[in-house]
Amino acid sequence: MPLYEHVFIARQDLSNAQAEGLVEHFSTVLADNGGKVVDSEYWGVKTMAYKINKNRKGHYAFLRTDAPAPAVQEMERLMRLHDDVMRVLTIKVDEHAEGPSIQMQKRDDRDGRRDRR
Repeated sequence: MPLYEHVFIARQDLSNAQAEGLVEHFSTVLADNGGKVVDSEYWGVKTMAYKINKNRKGHYAFLRTDAPAPAVQEMERLMRLHDDVMRVLTIKVDEHAEGPSIQMQKRDDRDGRRDRR
């Protein structure tokens, strides 16, 4: 099955438990349609570059999935209809990267960055 990576932004006025509940909800939608979530990460509340629906911050979540295209389309459709989800980004990838995403790594652990002065 194809591999996908999804990032979605939920409203800032949700609690952490509610935001992580959204990850579980969309994971079950994928599982019901024949897919599976390989890995999920909750990135926390982050400040956005510009306002979205009068919000300056949002709960960011990241999913790595292994699912057929109809399952991904159904999950995206439900994400776009959900009132708490502001933005959704889905990317098809050839393979999933090992370990945590760049957002979850410490600054000291990141490779390929120049020293700051």
